[in-house]
Amino acid sequence: MITSMEALDPLYTTHVRCSCCETPFTTARMRSSFKKATHMDSDFCSYYNNDNNPDYYVVRVCPYCGFASTENSASSLTEGQKSSYLAKLGLNWKPRDYDGQRTLSQAMECYKLALLCAQSVGEKERIIAGLLQHIAWLYRYMGAYEQEKRFLRFALDAYIRVYEVEGSSINNAKLMYLIGELHRRVNEPYEAVKWFSRVIHNKKITDSAMIHRSREQWQVLREEMLASQMELPEAMQ
Repeated sequence: MITSMEALDPLYTTHVRCSCCETPFTTARMRSSFKKATHMDSDFCSYYNNDNNPDYYVVRVCPYCGFASTENSASSLTEGQKSSYLAKLGLNWKPRDYDGQRTLSQAMECYKLALLCAQSVGEKERIIAGLLQHIAWLYRYMGAYEQEKRFLRFALDAYIRVYEVEGSSINNAKLMYLIGELHRRVNEPYEAVKWFSRVIHNKKITDSAMIHRSREQWQVLREEMLASQMELPEAMQ
């Protein structure tokens, strides 16, 4: 039974089993009632009151072998993947526990560890892209502009690879919009225009929210280009 004091705690404990060493461990998650963003950036980076950021707790880190993953990561690893992780990272792991409340810097440690783990086992490109984007957001919270832009570039390249693999088989308007927005944020306006236009003009796309967002950012981009006295592409003239 949850007491009134426990109900006020933004965090709760959940039990997971490590996909690498298969040892059970606990990790903190944020209660749904505290996941209310005050506002959101155009690339879906959200902001919360009182540092109650649920993104800090997305990554689960095994305190025993150090393997870090998310709910969207592979639920189990092959023996080859386990060996690859251990050889590249696990053998140097010094036991530490990320259960309980996390600071921004601890969240960054968890995400970077998850990125290294994902790369070591050949995780899906979409998972790696998401981790890269979240690291960029954490740098944004810190006000570290150059590092934020660096990881947005990494995330953009990864999302383009995702699109090259699955874009022709699905009409993923959100992915296309995001690629356009990340191009805009890394100062590649002409590429951004192409991706926003694809969402706006592709009649097969029925995601009204992403069409609306693409139109909004298309206009933002046009104003930015005019302010910088850049030559507008034909689609904007």
